[in-house]
Amino acid sequence: MTYNLHLTVAVPEGLRLLLCFVVSFLIISARTVVIRGRCCLVWFVVSAVCCVAAYPACAQDTPASLHIAQPVTELARVDPGHSPANKAKVTSVQVTSPTLESLFKTESISALLNSSVDALRVSDVSAGYYVPAQTFGHLVPQLDGPRKWLENKGISLQLSYKGEGIANVAGGVRRGMDYAHEITLITRLDLGKLFDLSGWYFNAVMLERAGRQVSYDYVGEHRILLSEVYSLSGSVAAHLADMYLEKTFFHNRVNVHAGRITLTHTYATSVLLCTFIIQCSAPVGIKSQQGWSVYPKATWGGTVRVRPARDLVLITGVYQSSPLAENPSGWAWGAEHGTGVMLPVELTWQPFFGRRKLPGHYKVGFAHDTSPYADLIGTLPAALRNSMKVLKPRPRDTFYIEVDQMIYRKQGNHQMAGGYLMAGYIHNTPSVSVFSDQVYVGASLLGIIPYRPFDRFGVMYSYYKLSNRLSEGQRLRRDAGMSMGAFVNGPQTHTATLEVYYGIPVIPGLVAQPVFEYMFRPGETSRIPDAALLGLKVMATL
Repeated sequence: MTYNLHLTVAVPEGLRLLLCFVVSFLIISARTVVIRGRCCLVWFVVSAVCCVAAYPACAQDTPASLHIAQPVTELARVDPGHSPANKAKVTSVQVTSPTLESLFKTESISALLNSSVDALRVSDVSAGYYVPAQTFGHLVPQLDGPRKWLENKGISLQLSYKGEGIANVAGGVRRGMDYAHEITLITRLDLGKLFDLSGWYFNAVMLERAGRQVSYDYVGEHRILLSEVYSLSGSVAAHLADMYLEKTFFHNRVNVHAGRITLTHTYATSVLLCTFIIQCSAPVGIKSQQGWSVYPKATWGGTVRVRPARDLVLITGVYQSSPLAENPSGWAWGAEHGTGVMLPVELTWQPFFGRRKLPGHYKVGFAHDTSPYADLIGTLPAALRNSMKVLKPRPRDTFYIEVDQMIYRKQGNHQMAGGYLMAGYIHNTPSVSVFSDQVYVGASLLGIIPYRPFDRFGVMYSYYKLSNRLSEGQRLRRDAGMSMGAFVNGPQTHTATLEVYYGIPVIPGLVAQPVFEYMFRPGETSRIPDAALLGLKVMATL
């Protein structure tokens, strides 16, 4: 079922320019001015200059037609069938990069499928890239006209809010609740429209975060975050995340990003994973490691994307590796100390199955971090230093497989219009990685309750195995009467999490998502048996 709302309003010429400045100014809170005033002033001036540059081409007092269409999160040229629910025209699509043309007009693995199963055999139904968006539409549809005008001039702005209130209701170290929120401004400038630099785009993400982490305060867990938006940076008034240039070359066959980029917005991620709290924006086994600059931590580097065949996407890049805790504001680039180079590569098979053209994403990834990492066995007791060997510092490798497959289609023809099964496995070099292995399985299902066609239900179980070297070192220090480390109450071996959510689109631009989390063995030992948490996640887009 599709809901459409048409409004016609007259937007005066002067008001359009004012709105542009207002949206730019929204990134500056009182705390922001105090803490990062100069950086935000530069940001505001840049946005204002872009608005002024686009303004002269504006037609005077022309009516703006506003249209709220069915939720769409990514570009997908598919025709899933002939049911009435699928006949509605989708008029707006949110994407982060153009859909690439394939290098060779052929299929790879999909060519082995039966012709009745392989939808690509009929036509190219390339689906574009995942985007980290969870709300559909906007809270203030009256701004759609000015927003569209700005987009036509090359300026795309999105202001969003994400808040999480999560309470530990049983187990853990004590009962209690924490709140954390994130306010994010996403900017995308079409430099071709603004400055006649055809094919070039400027992308940037800045955010404000505040609150506390329920894992630390009430659960007794210090390695896995049970609240998404409070992470490495903690409370920060104006954190600069992504800021990079983008260009497509060779007749839309090669896409390049270069600048400050968060790897977990590009590798080992999907919009499905980010419907969950614990695994957003990438599985814990990946985002907990240095080298994988987890959102909102960005690093210098670049990525190249190509489609070798119509059903394959290959991405690879080169990035600086630096400690995750450095530069918590995102602005102090000189405070980052590069320790090596991160070299990730990911190959994705993207088939479309059957008459309904059910999409799947089958990823294989590998990354090599050249930084020298110390053996996690740590400091040995004096009595054992001659008999036991501490390994020399070595680089870290990560290998991962991630799979998601739509099993039914419902309420539309985009890639989130249906239900998915998903699974993944991550392996890191055990001697230098806290999490040596992670396995997860889950489901993300749309419209499972009658008369609630756009609600989404999700469930995910994940098991985490810690490094044997880490566990052995802790055991040896415990037996010798030495400290095992901060927040460690025993040799840490393994843990697991279960997360269940139910996302409810309240109105366009607003999603309420009750969530239940259960953690086995918080602290990765048997000292704390478990913890049960209840919470509410709210997402809104202006």
